[in-house]
Amino acid sequence: MLLLDDLLVRPFTFLLRTLHDMALEECYDVEGIRDDLKENQLLYEIGERSDAEYTRRKTELEDALDIAMEARDRLSGKVEVMR
Repeated sequence: MLLLDDLLVRPFTFLLRTLHDMALEECYDVEGIRDDLKENQLLYEIGERSDAEYTRRKTELEDALDIAMEARDRLSGKVEVMR
């Protein structure tokens, strides 16, 4: 029975864990959000984005960045989950 677990179950759980980690990394891409913040700032500075649109997008991206950083910290074990 243990041999079957080693041959069938472990590779499957490893694959699921790897896919899960990759999906979380993509969903909580801190550097990507920071790049979007820089792009938003640049578009505002060159006049391609209105003040209202810049402010709305900045707030939206800052909220997403906070969530991504918190999720990354929790997933890396830096923050203890409150129960």
